[in-house]
Amino acid sequence: FLTLPLFVAPWVEQRLETSIPSALDGYSDHVVLCELTARGETLIDELDTWDRQHVIVEPDRDRAATFQERGLTVVHGDPESVETLAGACVADADTVVADADDERNAAIALSTREVSDDVRLIAFAEEPDMVDYLRYAGADEVFSPRQLLGESLANEVTTAVSMELGDTVEIGTDLEVVELPIQPGSDVDGVPLADSGIRERTGVNVIGLWRKGEFVNAPPPDVALDADTILLVAGSEGQLSELKRLTLSVERRRARGTVLVAGFGEVGSTVAEELARGSMETVVIDEVEKPGVDVVADATDEETYREADLESASNLIIALSDDTTAMLATLVAREVGPDVRIVVRAQETESIGKLYRAGADYVLALATVSGRMIASTVLDQEEVVAPEKRIELVRTTAPSLAGQSLGGADIRHRTGCTVIAVERNGELVTDLSPEFTLREDDTLVVAGTDDAMVEF
Repeated sequence: FLTLPLFVAPWVEQRLETSIPSALDGYSDHVVLCELTARGETLIDELDTWDRQHVIVEPDRDRAATFQERGLTVVHGDPESVETLAGACVADADTVVADADDERNAAIALSTREVSDDVRLIAFAEEPDMVDYLRYAGADEVFSPRQLLGESLANEVTTAVSMELGDTVEIGTDLEVVELPIQPGSDVDGVPLADSGIRERTGVNVIGLWRKGEFVNAPPPDVALDADTILLVAGSEGQLSELKRLTLSVERRRARGTVLVAGFGEVGSTVAEELARGSMETVVIDEVEKPGVDVVADATDEETYREADLESASNLIIALSDDTTAMLATLVAREVGPDVRIVVRAQETESIGKLYRAGADYVLALATVSGRMIASTVLDQEEVVAPEKRIELVRTTAPSLAGQSLGGADIRHRTGCTVIAVERNGELVTDLSPEFTLREDDTLVVAGTDDAMVEF
């Protein structure tokens, strides 16, 4: 009687456990994610937008059960195992994504190539030294997300202090999409959108705006433009350059100023290299004394920023690997330099809102940038947006709208998306009035958030 529970309890628990398959049948043209990280979550969101099947290979049973409870398709097994990959139908898949640590990714790549020589294999490399090894193991493409994030942060600062547009998304020869921040003291700072005359003075189309990490689609005419605003706009290069002149403050047109970089890991060093290529003066702060570091000190200490003369700087880039430390550094830096533009690297997407509340002017999350980067590769047949823009920009057909005017279809109100151009008979039409009538063979260029694109 006393020993019976020792045998019965495990037997009952085993019967009650959720059954997680170790193999699937009938899957083809799908995406296989070997382990699931935060960037993989972003990729799944993108795949769901396009109704693309995906399968997660997860070695940990508890995590696999959690994923299954969320409605995700999971194969429980070791992603380094040829048998497990065969059970995930890798031979019939479109793409395999190796998203474990660097050494495991190499083993996953080798096992994948045993199952199939044809499937597209994408791998992540946290350390730049591993890029070549992963290619040798069979990866078709290897992404180094921290290097990309550093380049994106540097680009954000470079374009903020010059008349350059920076990275734009080109839609044909006469249309580009770009984000432009409103700077304090600029011609449109503190002016309601309706009174800014942006459309009349420049001809650009305002798709929406970002404010503290939140996207406002089809902003109301009375919304005030200020230093917390980043416009998402579409237009020709000349039109966008004219708008850039309106959004850039007079002081920043005349003087570029020093850029402080807090943190000199892979992201911070990439930032410093990119800024140096743009002939921008930098002061690098890090706790460890090493070549390239100008101030050896704690980035969360007020005295550090006074020693580095933060108040005279044009920008501060916080490239620390720990989000909590980055929040503390942002709070301190905002106190010391209330007028300095602060750009912050975030490790996790969940930290973005907190960093904005701490005083950041612009935040880029590693998980979001790398997830969208790989999504734009996997969905290359449809995706046209730069990975760090966080907005879908898609070419698509909409035959059910044939015969309707843009005003009558009311696409913006019904879906949250904006039609910024129409391709018709090989030409790109960008001057779209509410009376513009759609045809069945038109290709629409549509912009919007993930949820809005699903609705569209």
